[in-house]
Amino acid sequence: MKKIMKTALRKPIKSTLLIIAVLGLGSMGFILTDKNPAHPNAQLTANGSAMDKSVLVSKNDFDNASSKTETKAMPIYGHWRTFTEKDGLPANKAYSIRIDGNRVLVGTHEGLAVYEQGKWRTYTTKDGLAHNGILSIDVSQLTGDVWLGTMGGLTRWSAGKFEKFTQFNSGLPNDIVYGVLCDGKDVWVATAGGAGHFDTFTKSWEIFTEKNAPMHEPWTYGVSTGEGKIFIAAWGGGVIEYTKKTKKFRDYTDPDGKMEIDLLPDDGVVHNVTTGTSWANGYLWVSTYFGLSRYDGVHWKGYFDHDSGLTSNFINFIRAVGPIAYVCTDKGLSTTDGQNWVTYAKNENDYNGKVTITKGNKKTSTASTPSISNNFVLSVDVKDGIIWIATSKGISRGELLK
Repeated sequence: MKKIMKTALRKPIKSTLLIIAVLGLGSMGFILTDKNPAHPNAQLTANGSAMDKSVLVSKNDFDNASSKTETKAMPIYGHWRTFTEKDGLPANKAYSIRIDGNRVLVGTHEGLAVYEQGKWRTYTTKDGLAHNGILSIDVSQLTGDVWLGTMGGLTRWSAGKFEKFTQFNSGLPNDIVYGVLCDGKDVWVATAGGAGHFDTFTKSWEIFTEKNAPMHEPWTYGVSTGEGKIFIAAWGGGVIEYTKKTKKFRDYTDPDGKMEIDLLPDDGVVHNVTTGTSWANGYLWVSTYFGLSRYDGVHWKGYFDHDSGLTSNFINFIRAVGPIAYVCTDKGLSTTDGQNWVTYAKNENDYNGKVTITKGNKKTSTASTPSISNNFVLSVDVKDGIIWIATSKGISRGELLK
């Protein structure tokens, strides 16, 4: 924590941003958790799905809701199953989640949890992790290696062995690794001390900070790739775009320069305090603590909780898969194709919740039993009709309702 704050204070943006930073970090790493009560009627099948006779959300419910709001193209998930410490997680606080073939990788506050064949297995610093707090996960499509961004360095899990990269034994910019991206032979990291690029073939590192890239300060939160470019979410600096072929940078910031509001709509990134980027289907999606942005290469579009189906402007993480963006907020999970929205939120005092479908100004809500594990959502991944989300109080698995 001290190391994070020292990095952040080297060139402070504004006092308001510092307050947001402290709140954001507190939300990620120091939220008190409780144990969610298991659904009394849920049974777990061999592949991890929940058979629940009391599920209130049905296909007909959503077909009816979709016909009213014309959101048939939006995927809708249900049959949620929650996993907590009672089920085998090392901790309820889960920061990151990634689907890797037939297994699911979960970064928690107390180690890496791997779900495979209906069972959980935990790996910690005793097994070779750089730190038990795992903030980000990615898997190399080239080698199958798992890369873990932690609170104490970067870890590669390869052939059953863990290899640690820190500021002391490598060119890692900072030991707090918020984001990690595997891009062919290259691994990119977003850290509290700048962005880093590691060539796994040459074993060489590059570090990008405000000294050699258009950043306001060397605090980066997320990194993604698309169309031959790397997109870095820079704290207070908007989005930093790096073209791999030319090795040139450019930045995207909020042109109106107002930190408190988005003065001119759709003029650029809605806010310079960015928390993540994700590229898919020709669109760059950018999450901030003050709303959501989408960029098609020419035009920007902004989304807020007061003018769209976005459940909250405070966005922790974003992942775009095909035409759908999955938006992790402090008030639930919102999904969108840029026009239509589906939001999943849990009741505070029980395992029930609701699903809200939004088309324009029309909203339709349907009860969901059970619901997601908690509304403070920190990560998400989707594959083959299955969605997994990581929250501050457990993780949840949902199934596409066909």
